[in-house]
Amino acid sequence: MIDKKKNMAIQGIVVEALPSATFKVKISDSPAGGEEILAYLSGKMRLHHIKVLPGDRVLVELSPDGKRGRIIRRL
Repeated sequence: MIDKKKNMAIQGIVVEALPSATFKVKISDSPAGGEEILAYLSGKMRLHHIKVLPGDRVLVELSPDGKRGRIIRRL
């Protein structure tokens, strides 16, 4: 069985909604103190029509490079 690495999930706040279900998210836990990343909506959230608006707190899985992410939960 292949052991896949789990991506790190952190909390953030949606700053701006962009086309194609992508968002700018401000990460509160970053060492830089409020870094913004580009995040897209996960498949389950699209499937169940969960709306995400600017100002919402979300849980984001970061990619290995830390510049992009996937929104997996709305808090």
